[in-house]
Amino acid sequence: MLKAVFNGIKAYFGAFGLLSKLKLWKYFAIPIMISIVTAILFITLAYFLASPIGNFIANAWVWEWGSETFTTISKFIGGFIVLILGLILYKHIVLALSAPFMSPVSEKIEAHFRGDKVYKHRKTSFGEQLMRGIRINVRNLIKELLYIIPLLLLGIIPGVGIITTILIFVIQAYYVGFGNMDYTMERHFSYKESIAFVKKNRGTAIGNGIIFVLMLFIPVIGIIVTLPIAVVAASTETISILKEEELLTVVADIKPVPHSIDKQ
Repeated sequence: MLKAVFNGIKAYFGAFGLLSKLKLWKYFAIPIMISIVTAILFITLAYFLASPIGNFIANAWVWEWGSETFTTISKFIGGFIVLILGLILYKHIVLALSAPFMSPVSEKIEAHFRGDKVYKHRKTSFGEQLMRGIRINVRNLIKELLYIIPLLLLGIIPGVGIITTILIFVIQAYYVGFGNMDYTMERHFSYKESIAFVKKNRGTAIGNGIIFVLMLFIPVIGIIVTLPIAVVAASTETISILKEEELLTVVADIKPVPHSIDKQ
């Protein structure tokens, strides 16, 4: 699994160059706008909600001594909770709404790596791609919250916060990597088959998601370039796995036609 995590991370190294080589940036105009608007919305919510949530947590301290210190800590915890939940919602909203725009990107990357072969794949409409993206990400959002909310509550316990923070990070990475990989799997697998495929290759999803989440913390630039680079990285690695495991059905093998030489 560690090798798969490393491969998921390594796929980022050539992603930026491939974006330019295949002229894919134009496909990201609307997803980048979606990302910016969604980020601004959640940053605004975090600003206004962090203090009220912190005050609510502070009410649990019924003693006068240490109340000011506990209130300060509670506001920090409140901000952390809002940040984590906001990041979770942000990721899935962006991934879901970007699905119809990312499928062509993944398809072009697949065409670049397939060489002379033509693979069998499902043909879906804009609406079907959007509904698939929403379905996958709503499912992942629910699963992610079921794991993360208990961990956030455990994180309040002194000494446990470091462990829960690491676990929360890994869980977020897994589900965002899942979403990025599905842009490729959407053409080849059904909904249930995609879930089974990612479970089998969870290391790749985690590796892709680790860089995605880390890049989001880069001020301004993060919300602009993270999605394009992450999708390209996820697509290249997912296609590599599909080819390696022979999960792609070849329907045609296009051979180059040799040029004839006229004899005089």
